[in-house]
Amino acid sequence: MLLPINTEHPEPRKIKRAVEALERGGVIAYPTDTVYGLGCDLMNKGAIERLYQIKGMSRDKSLAFICPDLSDIARFAIVENAQYRVLKRFLPGPYCFILTATREVPKIVHLNKAKTVGIRVPNHAVTQALVRELGRPIISTTAAPPGEDPMVDPDEIDARFKGLELVLDAGAGGLIPTTIVDLSGGDVRVVREGAGPIDDLT
Repeated sequence: MLLPINTEHPEPRKIKRAVEALERGGVIAYPTDTVYGLGCDLMNKGAIERLYQIKGMSRDKSLAFICPDLSDIARFAIVENAQYRVLKRFLPGPYCFILTATREVPKIVHLNKAKTVGIRVPNHAVTQALVRELGRPIISTTAAPPGEDPMVDPDEIDARFKGLELVLDAGAGGLIPTTIVDLSGGDVRVVREGAGPIDDLT
């Protein structure tokens, strides 16, 4: 179901509706500062399973998640001083930073052997309002069928991914996903160049 939403000043009642869907264990689509994302409540095991099914994604694919701000990241990832300086400089923004996970990360969220997680703080009013209202992170995976480009049209996202409870329609989305940066090894390593500039990172 499509729910049009104001991108700069998201209507609180619409955010509340989306959060109620997340709390029920639903999977929703939502805009970010790069591409549309599919997501659910990080703490709901059944919802995460549904997300994998809806996207047709292999269970060994790691999922990133969205935090409302920097202060929340330390709960789910180990952040040393040098890493914090990088995060503070580039977030909120079009980056996904890979960090070592803490024990707060639910077991259902696939962790590789290095036990790392991808964390985002998008510079987008809708996404930030969602996680703040929910009070905990939401899972973030690109609204794209496996191996295909991100989908930009909310109508097509709604039609393609069967089982979505809600699509927050903020108009056409972007085509370029986040820049992924691995900070887990102590240095700065660009894993994928995307929407976020990399010149100042290294």
